[in-house]
Amino acid sequence: MKSQDKELLITRIFHAPIDKVFDAWTDPEKLKRWYAPDGCTIDYKHIEVEEGGRFHYRITHPTHGSGWVVGKYLEILRPEKLVYTIRLSNENGDVLPPDDLKSAGWPGEILIKVTFESLGNQTKAVIYEAVSEEKARKSGAYRGWIEMFDKLELQLLSIPNSNSASA
Repeated sequence: MKSQDKELLITRIFHAPIDKVFDAWTDPEKLKRWYAPDGCTIDYKHIEVEEGGRFHYRITHPTHGSGWVVGKYLEILRPEKLVYTIRLSNENGDVLPPDDLKSAGWPGEILIKVTFESLGNQTKAVIYEAVSEEKARKSGAYRGWIEMFDKLELQLLSIPNSNSASA
């Protein structure tokens, strides 16, 4: 990536306390409900949400078919930060070069950092993805994040705030 390329950075305020938002990112059952763009489904073949833990999932789009991803959690600092990597793979978990999947210009491994900041009963989430914002917008990845965040907001609003009352 050229040094002048702006990398992807998205900030979103969620109408839920920080613990609830963080749980939505780290509970596999909750992830299944929102961690895929509109019209897509996500199926985890394997997920270990812990530092050094790995995951392997398939995202399926009704028109474009399925794509597999593997990744690794590098840092989990509850409830302030998640750092993980993702790589394109096949169903067996073998990593595929981006060019094999017609993703020219994408790195073989993408670093994603998500930080969470408590704003009382709201949470500011900032996602950084080590890819060019321009490429992310052209490929639909940027729009995918916005769609997923919209789904996450709806998911958070449907979960009672019982955790925050006991904290």
